[in-house]
Amino acid sequence: MLKKKVNEKKGVTEVTFALPADVEGEVVYVVGDFNEWQKTHPMKQQKDGSWKLAVELEPECDCQFRYLVDDEQWLNEPEADSYAPNPYGEENSVVKT
Repeated sequence: MLKKKVNEKKGVTEVTFALPADVEGEVVYVVGDFNEWQKTHPMKQQKDGSWKLAVELEPECDCQFRYLVDDEQWLNEPEADSYAPNPYGEENSVVKT
């Protein structure tokens, strides 16, 4: 799930990325254009087992991203704004700010 909140004071859009508790793993990252596809944004597991992370993104961005679970499994966001093909024959999720 994606939640977006515009922070006009900072000139950014805060996007909260969320995954349900049925996503099993030790570590889940949000990786994408905004962090050069690096594992720099780990999600935090909530008490109910779900995963969340808020990230400030530039306005008017069509940011591609995916979730990486335990360095093995790639997941897309089912509620993404759109999807874009990637060089690996799959699709990336897109969030529009």
